[in-house]
Amino acid sequence: MFQYIIRRILIAIPVLFGVTIFNFLIINMAPGNPVEMHVNPYATEADIEIKKEALGLNDPIHIQYFHWLENVIKGDFGYSFSTYEPVVEMISNRIGPTLLLMGTALLIAYLIAIPVGIISATKQYSWIDYFTTTFSFLGISIPSFFLGLGVIYIFAIVFQALPTGGMNTLGGTNGMMDTLKHLILPATVLGTAIGASTVRYVRSSMLEVLGQDYLRTARAKGLKEFVVTNKHALRNALIPIITIIGLEIPLLIGGAVITEQVFQWPGLGQLMIQSIGSRDYPTLMALNFMAALAVLFSNLLTDIFYSVADPRIKYE
Repeated sequence: MFQYIIRRILIAIPVLFGVTIFNFLIINMAPGNPVEMHVNPYATEADIEIKKEALGLNDPIHIQYFHWLENVIKGDFGYSFSTYEPVVEMISNRIGPTLLLMGTALLIAYLIAIPVGIISATKQYSWIDYFTTTFSFLGISIPSFFLGLGVIYIFAIVFQALPTGGMNTLGGTNGMMDTLKHLILPATVLGTAIGASTVRYVRSSMLEVLGQDYLRTARAKGLKEFVVTNKHALRNALIPIITIIGLEIPLLIGGAVITEQVFQWPGLGQLMIQSIGSRDYPTLMALNFMAALAVLFSNLLTDIFYSVADPRIKYE
């Protein structure tokens, strides 16, 4: 296993290198210029050219990329073109709220979706199955921004029970309970979308194994149905479920752009939207770099969990 992990890490290095090249080209091909968006509107062409030269934007694209790569290897992601703050500092201030939001949403989604998916599979074609199937389709179909606006209207405006957005109350104590109140709505909206799709995968995966011969043998031995379902069947149904969970792990870094905008949550998703609008190249490259690392890490973690869930899977 250790050799496999080392091999995967070595393979990931050129992949990550290729992703950074692709992202750098796409970002710099986008219309608009960061200098023209931030300089004084009365600035002359000479002033704009001086600013471009200072930021290195007049260099050929490959020279700009190698300068960025050289700095990243040193651990320096540069300074924001819009706020002139260190990019690392900006991201470190935002990553905590994003991990809190996405971690809570994933926890809500899986704590509900996995048991519900198992029950739906064991009660196939019953009213419980139809009920969960209907609501899972609704959860998948309703756009996050529409659901977010709906819960804001109901719980924040009509009942005035929860705040409309943000992470803390302005002028408040900014305590844990205050943050929790602000977390409920966005985490529930995200958890609904993730959980709705997960229910479908858990149900279909469980249905594939529930009719297998080894489960009939387990029942014939006198094992209780709970043990048969949750120990023998679930473990063999975990491979597709682990795959889906592995695909969701990068969300912990990337955040949910739309939901963070709707609820004004100060996370990485909101920072990404602001950076796109201001053509903040260094911040966008840092965010994309982190997202690529998260994807590669989640793929490796998924492979490791495969071998834990199914002993027949060996990496040698």
